[in-house]
Amino acid sequence: MTPSPEAGTDPLDSLVLHATDNAISWITLNRPEAMNAVTWDQRERVISLLADASADPAVRAVVITATGKGFCTGADLRGAPGGGAPGGSAPGGGAERVPGDVARTIKQGAQRLIAAVLDCEKPVIAAVNGTAAGIGAHLAFACDLVIAAEQAKFIEVFVRRGLVPDGGGAYLLPRLIGPQRAKELMFFGDSVPAADAERLGLVNRVVPADELEKTARAWAERLATGPTRAIALTKQLVNAALESDRATAFAAEAAAQEINMTTADAKEGVASFVERRSPSYEGR
Repeated sequence: MTPSPEAGTDPLDSLVLHATDNAISWITLNRPEAMNAVTWDQRERVISLLADASADPAVRAVVITATGKGFCTGADLRGAPGGGAPGGSAPGGGAERVPGDVARTIKQGAQRLIAAVLDCEKPVIAAVNGTAAGIGAHLAFACDLVIAAEQAKFIEVFVRRGLVPDGGGAYLLPRLIGPQRAKELMFFGDSVPAADAERLGLVNRVVPADELEKTARAWAERLATGPTRAIALTKQLVNAALESDRATAFAAEAAAQEINMTTADAKEGVASFVERRSPSYEGR
């Protein structure tokens, strides 16, 4: 459901498809036979692509999606050291686990993936085509906007495995839906259909499956023609808002305005208003 992937010789290119189209970076998980349970290599590839999107002025929006029936059903634990650790598998294996290994795996794995989405300087849209469970659900929730196909569902699966949520789940969910709702999802691990996720505030829009790409593309193209730096600064302010007191938030807002007023897009926005015409933003 994305533009044709860029050619490459790395086998990983087939597991994480990537293409840039109309200033949009499309990142597509492509292990449909595994419901897109994410491997260590895939995770590192996604983190790298998000960093590239931040640094590339030609990229002005990002879409994360997947092939098949699953968006991402969590970390692929089958190849993890010690029989599988939460937070995503890591290369190597066979060594006996010692205290500190799990925490290190979480910090270097699942948390880095979620942080890469939150810290990306371009707006990121999740186009959720199917089941999003565990770290897969958190990958979607970390995105700036979430569009879900009608058949998509979200599962805080950790409690079913006797695990504590990782990948920033206990950070993200209370901010999106409040602590009581977050606890309900995490304590019971029930499957949440897309329509219920929209009602709760986890999803921006639910669409028929055959309209998912069209809707994601339309939203991404709108973002890609917007004032990219202003959107990046707005993203930073909103993401930090619930962790700031009023004085800190107001100071950050003033600083963001100061920075943004040096951009060409801000000048264009003001000029277009004065001249009574539509603005033409360049993302600079």
